[in-house]
Amino acid sequence: MNKEIIKIFDTTLRDGEQSPGASMNTEEKIQIAAQLERLGVDIIEAGFAAASPGDFDAIEKISQKVERSTVCSLARAIDADVKAAGEAIAKAKMKRIHTFIATSPIHMEYKLKMKPDEVIKRAVRAVEYARTFVEDVEFSCEDAGRSDIGFLKEISDAVIEAGASTINLPDTVGFRLPFEIGAMVKEMSEYTKGRAIISVHNHNDLGLGVANSLEAIMNGARQVECTINGLGERAGNAALEEIVMALKVRSDVFKDFDTHINTKEIYPTSRLIATITGIEPQPNKAIVGKNAFAHESGIHQDGMLKNKETYEIIRPEDIGLDMTDTLVLGKHSGRAAFKDKLGKLGFDLDDDAINRAFERFKILADRKKEIYDDDIRALVTNEMTKATQVYEIVSLQLMDCSEGVPSAAVKIRREGKEIIDASIGGGTIDAVFKAIDRITGYQGELEDYKVKSVSEGKDALANVTVKVSFNGEPAIIGHGLNIDTMLASARAYIGALNSYLSMEGKLKERPHKVIL
Repeated sequence: MNKEIIKIFDTTLRDGEQSPGASMNTEEKIQIAAQLERLGVDIIEAGFAAASPGDFDAIEKISQKVERSTVCSLARAIDADVKAAGEAIAKAKMKRIHTFIATSPIHMEYKLKMKPDEVIKRAVRAVEYARTFVEDVEFSCEDAGRSDIGFLKEISDAVIEAGASTINLPDTVGFRLPFEIGAMVKEMSEYTKGRAIISVHNHNDLGLGVANSLEAIMNGARQVECTINGLGERAGNAALEEIVMALKVRSDVFKDFDTHINTKEIYPTSRLIATITGIEPQPNKAIVGKNAFAHESGIHQDGMLKNKETYEIIRPEDIGLDMTDTLVLGKHSGRAAFKDKLGKLGFDLDDDAINRAFERFKILADRKKEIYDDDIRALVTNEMTKATQVYEIVSLQLMDCSEGVPSAAVKIRREGKEIIDASIGGGTIDAVFKAIDRITGYQGELEDYKVKSVSEGKDALANVTVKVSFNGEPAIIGHGLNIDTMLASARAYIGALNSYLSMEGKLKERPHKVIL
């Protein structure tokens, strides 16, 4: 029996990046897009082209690289946005413009300050203009969850007539319960049957994003918008891995449906996203959490020893998880073996990038007894953050003064010249960052600092993530990796500064965040 394919629309690179602290540079986005294609997602929403030159550049480069997935750019129902989206995805093999406008009474009155007929006119114009760039146009009724069903039908009629082939019904604030989403989707899917596909985009404010998405599928939705690890604004979005595995594991209920997802790529994709963004899934996160396959209870352990199916409805290997998580490579391993391992971990690098990563790997192998897959992921993704290397940490020395005042001396290289300076601070980290400020002349304000062990053991790599604001601009994320936590912290701070300098003069061009 032929099953209906539920299209998986991944918005990790757009909505997921709006998670506080989840900013990614262009090279990181390209790597994620390549892995999403390997995962088998149908549509990759690569970003919001009109947001900034950086977003436009990332979408354009992703469009040239991805071949099997549709590449999509978001656009407000504004000519300039639609044009930017169309130009950014121009070279994609399969391309889509996703345009939207709010349709709920509260949004139309207070945010848009527009009458319903004005909203319809704006929506139609956006879809018609988008069709001059692409054949595949998706239209979203922002805040559909709180919109009048009669108005949803009216605006859907208009945009379908204008050329939209997908109508998305976002529960923008995560307000609706499953039976409410189901009723809305059923009525709308029956109303648009044969004319457009109904899609849903469920936020997780009440923890119902996945449940609402599954209920929508049962009631006629044939596309679901989601993110890896449930990333997204506020409480996040419906998690791709949970939706897909629910469809697979409960095939008795969802017997008529399937997806194009290669589930063995779920865990590698999750780890890649977590490593790049610095946002780890909670330990008890379904499917990909650290404890998702851990069994501590004596009763559970006894059952698992007798038959794994007593307490395990998903096998680790089903999502591509190697429970041993060990790397067979060592200090004597060659480039070929290293390159093969990178491919298995989801990285697609050119020869120069592989050589740089291999050099870092050999240095690490000399210092660390055991190397895990997560060590390699962290090492490679840390290299991606160095796209613009204005400043480079050469050395760091911490000093204990007789009065016990924390102090640090830092040597930094810029344009081949090395500069040394020192500073005291309220703590060791503060002293290090102030020394960097003195050398570079940029005063950073630390908004967040996180350090975590990448793997296991006393010689585990420290992965430091900082969030720093320079000159009052929006905070920039920086990552640092080293066995020495203080050195990793210095590298993270310098990484944030380098990223800021690469974006300087562009941040103010970024419009407001877009929430669907």
